Amino acid sequence: MFLFISGPEIFIIILIVVMLFGADKIPEIARGLGKTMRQVKDATNDIKTEIKKSADKQGIDTDFTKDIKKGIDKVKDNIDDMTGPIKRL
Repeated sequence: MFLFISGPEIFIIILIVVMLFGADKIPEIARGLGKTMRQVKDATNDIKTEIKKSADKQGIDTDFTKDIKKGIDKVKDNIDDMTGPIKRL
């Protein structure tokens, strides 16, 4: 169960989405969401890389970067949990 939504409720939501956007627009919307998620993931990886390079260059202890990585991973997991049903469509 995702956010206390059962099977029939998901079916109704999908039906409403199809009625609003039409069956031909849904793949375009899914592609757009996929591209956006990819851009967020790439930006996150770029930020992590820049932080690590900067810390290594300046000789800074990178223990705090591990905490940042844990926070970023937690956010990514939350995003994956929220978008899991979207990916399955």
